[in-house]
Amino acid sequence: MDANDSTPVLLIHGGAGVIPRDTHDAEQVIREALAAALQAGYAVLRTGGSALDAVSAAVVALEDAPHFNAGHGAVFTHDGHNELDAAIMDGATLRAGAIAGVRRVRNPVLLARAVMEHSPHVMLSGAGAEMFAQARGLALVEPGYFHTEQRWRQLQEAIANESSGKDSTDYFGTVGAVARDEGGGLAAATSTGGMTNKRWNRIGDSPLIGAGTYANAHCAVSGTGWGEFYIRTCAAHAICMRVGRGEPLAGVAEDVINREIPALGGNGGAIVLGRDGQFALPFNTQGMYRGWIGSDGAAHVAIYRDG
Repeated sequence: MDANDSTPVLLIHGGAGVIPRDTHDAEQVIREALAAALQAGYAVLRTGGSALDAVSAAVVALEDAPHFNAGHGAVFTHDGHNELDAAIMDGATLRAGAIAGVRRVRNPVLLARAVMEHSPHVMLSGAGAEMFAQARGLALVEPGYFHTEQRWRQLQEAIANESSGKDSTDYFGTVGAVARDEGGGLAAATSTGGMTNKRWNRIGDSPLIGAGTYANAHCAVSGTGWGEFYIRTCAAHAICMRVGRGEPLAGVAEDVINREIPALGGNGGAIVLGRDGQFALPFNTQGMYRGWIGSDGAAHVAIYRDG
């Protein structure tokens, strides 16, 4: 798919993985949440705003919704906590910010951006990241804010399956956005609660620049899936480097997400956007919550392969 040179483009995802066929009402709520996030981000682009501002706005909307594994809807760790990770990157300058393992930051993507813009560092974690958030005046909440019954049930199911020796169902979450603004600038942002039942302060690919999140002058990527394999393949960086060398964007996205990662035993998806407006939304799971606004200026959302 492509767009005219000056046309803003926005892609979002709300996670890839095992997505059960829900009732019409449940699916409609999720589609509406995706559409609202698209509109939040595209409103920035439509008025001449930057790609960086657009991905921030879109991801905040997804973090505030309880339907996705980020922010308010984050999954639980084995110990019953919510540990949040996020990253953001500006393709024009290669500036980046990331945070990991925070428990009280309402919108992790805003903290990641604050790290990028107001600290000499790229990544902060844990208590130190929360101290920085407080110093910057970002919204902090009580841990109970992140509690949703759906995620709590998923944790109990995962623990029960683990105790009985059964494989746990993987609820890959993660939300993300990539955007191109009127000037051709690109940006990417990703936010997640990680994996249900994770232990030992595990950190996945989402906050790791080059693994689950990357943007440069040629390409922007936000991934979702089994993070260990995105880390091992440096998936987001690999895609953007190959696009920058002139390889077709759709073919590169297909190769990395649907060939290289599965060959190692992983799975997931990604949203990939080029400077020329071409984009791809590859995934190899049962579904991926996703949406886009391209050259037609209309919001499109989808969950399953059949759209």
